Amino acid sequence: MDTTTPMDYFRSLVASDAQFPLLEAAASLAQVQLPQTDVQSVLAQVDEWLARLRRRVSKDTDPIAKLRLVNRFFFEELGFAGNVNDYYAPENSFIHCVIESRRGIPISLAVLWLEMAQGLGLNAQGVGFPGHFLVKVNLPEPHVGVIVLDPFTGQSLGREDLLERMGQWLGDTDPGLGTRKTDVLLSQHLQACPPRRMVLRMLHNLQEIYRSRQEAPLLNALEQRIAIVDPAS
Repeated sequence: MDTTTPMDYFRSLVASDAQFPLLEAAASLAQVQLPQTDVQSVLAQVDEWLARLRRRVSKDTDPIAKLRLVNRFFFEELGFAGNVNDYYAPENSFIHCVIESRRGIPISLAVLWLEMAQGLGLNAQGVGFPGHFLVKVNLPEPHVGVIVLDPFTGQSLGREDLLERMGQWLGDTDPGLGTRKTDVLLSQHLQACPPRRMVLRMLHNLQEIYRSRQEAPLLNALEQRIAIVDPAS
């Protein structure tokens, strides 16, 4: 009989940064509140979607075409979008609930979107942008560059959009000046967010929700997981 607890399972998932299982670790967070959550069904569903996507590309499909395909499939065909009506519901951080409702917050949507994009061979990464999690795709030759997307809306964000968002959070009264200092700051905020940091950010989001609701047992379980992911905390 398997006597592994949800905490033991989570600890095993985040033990090493080598091939960190982002989707599985993120899906397991629901077990804090819903211990019987079937994480393997989440993985199976995403695998089925990826299989459908892969049948639509060939080895000659270029990265931009793949990116467009992922976006059409994720945002239009599957209908994923941000939950604007109940943003602070904990279910927005539970991957199996996001799959069921097709609604989530930026980072939970990013987890699913990244799995699809990376599954098609795109160099896609999460971005811990101030106030709002983003995703980016690094393009190889001949399209060398970076495309930044908002997983909440599917919107592609240009430099001016990013500067405006950065200014709103950092208090820059004129973020569009284009000074070298501003560009360096923007570049810093567009650095890739490693999978471990993504899971930690999801945990902190839930921590704030349970703290505001005074859910002491759930808060305690979350803080134990935070300590496992980031012992320095």
